[in-house]
Amino acid sequence: MPIDPELAMKAEFPSSESSYTQDDVILYHLGIGAGAPNQMDAGELEYTYEKNLKVLPSFGVCPVFGAMGGAMNAPGLDFNPAMLLHGEQDITIHRTLPVAAQLENTSRIANIYDKGKMAVVVMEVETKEKGGAPLFTNRFVLALRGEGGFGGEAGPAPGNEPPDREPDHVVETPTLPQQALLYRLSGDKNPLHADPDFAKMGGFDVPILHGLCSYGINCKAAVDNALGGDVEKVARYEARFRGVFFPGETMVTKLWNEGDKVYLTAESKERNAPVISNAAITVR
Repeated sequence: MPIDPELAMKAEFPSSESSYTQDDVILYHLGIGAGAPNQMDAGELEYTYEKNLKVLPSFGVCPVFGAMGGAMNAPGLDFNPAMLLHGEQDITIHRTLPVAAQLENTSRIANIYDKGKMAVVVMEVETKEKGGAPLFTNRFVLALRGEGGFGGEAGPAPGNEPPDREPDHVVETPTLPQQALLYRLSGDKNPLHADPDFAKMGGFDVPILHGLCSYGINCKAAVDNALGGDVEKVARYEARFRGVFFPGETMVTKLWNEGDKVYLTAESKERNAPVISNAAITVR
């Protein structure tokens, strides 16, 4: 059944509740490679140990998986889940993330675009502390392969092009062969990243790393190297997923400090293949 954008965008979703603890934050940080190569480094311990624990802003994608998943069952969105890819991610941080919280999430389908061979669905989830003020807002941009051609708008062109000069920082982050199996414990249980048979159904020889794991790896590289380790400087983080990354490869993140933004790109060192592009952190 084809995508019906008018029907899908009229859908209303009940608010949902979620929560996280210090252990969830630490597990997420370990899932994106924190603690390496020196687990005793003071900066790494701020991600992996309760004393002086801080929360990387990209962690904000994790507590909202349930809210997003419910919206993906909206009327008018009928698709093969094996053909779903994460196209872009955009998170706005309204205030510093606490190390533990009770949350309320409100979801909506913000836009649906027609890219010809695929439909692109923009899911927006606003999150606030229970009974409190907004904490962060996520925009998940999801590509539904084979579901385009329904006559909708193509959507905006990608932005956040880095400056035409050498980067200010180049960061290499090795990953583990089991990186996806570790990261999925933060809530993204898509079998594309664990089950070889399911990965083959999606067109991949082996399971690939979560796009949001790459998103977190690159956020950490930017915070540690361009922002002096200060997570509170991140006001917004936008990224486009350009290609696949396989667990065990080395992520190469290039960073440009430019005014109130840090632009970034990422690639696989082993394959010289792009992973993330059109990415930027807006700095407070």
